[in-house]
Amino acid sequence: MRKRNLQRGLSAFWWLTLAFLYLPLVVVVVFSFNATNSAAHFTGVSLRWYRRLLGNEEILSAFANSMILAITSSVIALVIGCLIGYGMYRHRHRKLGWLIVLIYLPIVLPDIVFGISEMTFFVQIHRLTGLLQPGLETMIIAHVTFQIPFVALIVYSRFVGLDPSLFEAAKDLYASPWQRALHFMLPTIKPALISAFFLSFTLSIDDFVISFFTAGPESATLPIYIWGAIRKGVSPEINAIATLMIGAVAIAAVLSLLFSYRRPTRSTANHRRGTEESEP
Repeated sequence: MRKRNLQRGLSAFWWLTLAFLYLPLVVVVVFSFNATNSAAHFTGVSLRWYRRLLGNEEILSAFANSMILAITSSVIALVIGCLIGYGMYRHRHRKLGWLIVLIYLPIVLPDIVFGISEMTFFVQIHRLTGLLQPGLETMIIAHVTFQIPFVALIVYSRFVGLDPSLFEAAKDLYASPWQRALHFMLPTIKPALISAFFLSFTLSIDDFVISFFTAGPESATLPIYIWGAIRKGVSPEINAIATLMIGAVAIAAVLSLLFSYRRPTRSTANHRRGTEESEP
């Protein structure tokens, strides 16, 4: 009886937690279809606010900046983070505690501290050399710096899960380093790379603090535009933008999870199949 009551209590706590997390998002989505400009009363269903988005050049410019920033920074972070993750795996038996700290530091560091430090750095570089004027370029660099640790850790965890004898087998088959990278490593860690890319994309689209401190006057992203517009009051148009961002982030997160679980599931199935065939 006590066990059943405990299970019911935990189940109720679980559903209350989900409601606390997602009901605000549901409210934003619902009011983005409000027929009138009201943030308190839902008067009917309409797509007028989504149509207004298509005619707002400022919003379209912010959307384009967000896409350029997210895609470019994610690709750069994917390349650099992949190399760092492989390096961590190759030298995992050495005492590299300081490297692990450096990798984790951008993850645990508060965004406002990271953003202020990036802004100060770019301002000093621009003052001394005339380069890196605040704008889309500085935002890309700033986003890459906090995306790299996530990519490196995902790639590293994928390499750690591999059988070390596979690397030795590739060498025994006289595969050159480039051949091992192209025909063995990249196909093997492909799900991790795709997952890391979508995670980096999600982090970039969602970021406001670091983007705000490193942006220029012509490089506002959607989060920065929303912050500026919301000071005048929450409107259904802002709710529509937020709904589109929620959808984009949700799709990227789901794709990241699908690709991260797809390959291990196949590997497990193949392993079980091989075990069954080898049994008499």
